[in-house]
Amino acid sequence: MFQDLDRRRFMRRTAAATGLVAFPRRAPADDDTQKRVVVGVMGLRRGRSLASTFAAQSNVVVKYLCDVDAETAQQCARLMSRSFEVEPQVVVDFRRILDDHEVDALVCAAPNHWHAPSTIMACIAGKHVYVEKPCSHNPREGQWMIDAARKHGRVVQVGTQRRSATGTMRAIQQVHAGAIGRVYVARCWYHSARRTIGQGKPAPVPPQLDYALWQGPAPRRPYLDNRIPYNWHWFWHWGNGELGNNGVHTIDLCRWGVGVDYPVQVTSSGGRYAFDDDQETPDTHMVAFKFDGGRQITWQGLSCNPHGGGFVTFYGEDGALDLESNGTYTVYDRQGKKVRTEPGQGNGQNEHVVNFLTAVRHGRPDELNTEIAEGHKSTLLCHLGNMAHRVQRTLRCNPQDGQVLDDAQAMRFWSREYEPGWEPSLA
Repeated sequence: MFQDLDRRRFMRRTAAATGLVAFPRRAPADDDTQKRVVVGVMGLRRGRSLASTFAAQSNVVVKYLCDVDAETAQQCARLMSRSFEVEPQVVVDFRRILDDHEVDALVCAAPNHWHAPSTIMACIAGKHVYVEKPCSHNPREGQWMIDAARKHGRVVQVGTQRRSATGTMRAIQQVHAGAIGRVYVARCWYHSARRTIGQGKPAPVPPQLDYALWQGPAPRRPYLDNRIPYNWHWFWHWGNGELGNNGVHTIDLCRWGVGVDYPVQVTSSGGRYAFDDDQETPDTHMVAFKFDGGRQITWQGLSCNPHGGGFVTFYGEDGALDLESNGTYTVYDRQGKKVRTEPGQGNGQNEHVVNFLTAVRHGRPDELNTEIAEGHKSTLLCHLGNMAHRVQRTLRCNPQDGQVLDDAQAMRFWSREYEPGWEPSLA
């Protein structure tokens, strides 16, 4: 089955490029909800929303809620009890979920440095995985995740949910069908109003937090008061900055619409301009990805200024297409005149979960809208943009796999060191 996965995906992409395919190959059949699926959810800040979405599906049991912060876990448990009249088991260590033979799937919404190690461990334990974006902390981990899914025959979906949003899928169909002619550039944006994170100070670990388990595979660092629960995103040790945090969503749509995989060149410009504080990752970041065939993707991220920008725009020889975050899209002709606007229907989280559950029930990873190999390609663009930023020069890349060419300093960021005992293994 897995040996045919890439061939099937290639055939679907080829068909989509000629306008013959708009949606996944099959709609869920009436019996798709008959097989019970038992899940455990790891990481309950983002995971709270996912736990609710899974619990709302037919014949799905959310058996475990897991978080290293006991208060966060209990709050989520109370929400589930009120909303769905269920009483999931609350655990601190996600390995309890993997040890339960009744569990079919792990939902990982923990911090980025946990995404790959937990996914790999879950595959080894025989679990399917729904893993949040970015799928990995570094490029090597993404490769390992693909290997783990293939070796252990698991369904692994990456949480770029707009791949399953009806309006967004229709917009991409229009791009692939030639509504704006040959597409050569896609631009995307992210703007927000984040404040300074200040200067961290040593502090006692909160009593409800298992800090050692929060760090997990990452080499140990002392607890400071401005990292957890969210600001870890802005430190390379655990996070991937705004590019990996929110940029991955729009870059994924650009790559899908333009029909590209790996770049030949990556250029980055930006820095920490808005505030002088502990943040290591840029709050102002512009990245350009060049691909073979005269195609390009650009991303602009402004974490500390909400004004301006858009979501995604595709530019073709015959016009342009603006895509909004809810799937609404507008087509323009070559002179910039509006041709039509089609309303969207949301960001696709529910549909993405349904897509995952259908693939799990069928044992068919090729039915996923963001199977791990596809999710890795979009995540890799974010990693490459960050690598170019960190070495402060343009990267040349192999268009076959995205690996950086002739730059040993940049390739130092292709992988990471692990806390002893937590090194990923595919065994």
